[in-house]
Amino acid sequence: MANGGIRFSIAAHAAWAPGVETPEAWLDWAAGRREIGGDAEPALRAMTPMLRRRAGVLDRMALEVAYGCLGDRRDVPEIFCSRHGEASRSVDLLTDLAKELPLSPTMFGLSVHNAAGGLFSIARGDHAGSSALAAGSSSVEHAAIEACGLLADGASEVLLVVYDRPLPELYAAYQDCHEQPFAWAWLMQPPAGNVVSLSWSKAEGRPAMSNEGYSPGLEILRFYLRRDRSLDRISQRRRWRWSWDA
Repeated sequence: MANGGIRFSIAAHAAWAPGVETPEAWLDWAAGRREIGGDAEPALRAMTPMLRRRAGVLDRMALEVAYGCLGDRRDVPEIFCSRHGEASRSVDLLTDLAKELPLSPTMFGLSVHNAAGGLFSIARGDHAGSSALAAGSSSVEHAAIEACGLLADGASEVLLVVYDRPLPELYAAYQDCHEQPFAWAWLMQPPAGNVVSLSWSKAEGRPAMSNEGYSPGLEILRFYLRRDRSLDRISQRRRWRWSWDA
C-alpha cells in the first residue's frame, strides 16, 4: 500500500461494553475514570425476540450499537468489522467435529463473519449492502478505507460497526493485546465540519500493541471520544495516523 489518506465526518456514534453503557460512562472510560468489566449483555430490545435469541454475545453487542447509531435510517450500506468474530462458536463447532458429533447448521450459520450483518438486515427488512471485514491488527483502518470507498462511489452515509471480545481460552496464548469486550459504531459521511483524517505510510518499528495496551478498536475509540489531536499506530509494517482536521 502506498502512502495515502482518507477524510470523513461522523454524523452519529454509539458504543456499548459491559459496565460502560451510556455516553457519560464512555467519556469517563476515555478519561480513565471507569473500566470495562462484568458479564452484562445488551438488552437489544430493538430486535424481535425470535432473532434476538439467535444472536451470540458478540453479535448482540454489535447489533445494539448498529441500532443505536442508525436509528430509523434506511438503505445505508453497512460494514461490520471484527478482528476475531464469533470465535467461541467456531471453537464449539470444531470441538463437536473432533468428537465426531453432528454439526448444527444453525450454529454454523451464526459462526460466520457476516452473521451480525445478516441478522441486522433480516430484522430490519433492509436490503442495503452489507459486508464483513477482518484484517488483523489493522482491521479498523481497512474498514474505514472501505467505508470511504463507498462514500466515494456515491453513498451519502455508511454505517461502520467495530466489535470484538477476548479469544476463547483455547486461543488465549495468541492474544497480543489486552482484549476486552466492546462494540462501537460510526455513521460516516463525506467530510464536512468536524473531519477525521486517516493517513498511512510504510513503517518499520515496534508492533502497535502489547499485552498491556488497549486493543486497536478501543485505542481508536478512545482517540475519538477524547478528541485527541492525533493517534499513531504501527501495525503490519504500516504507520497509521488518525487525526482531526483543524
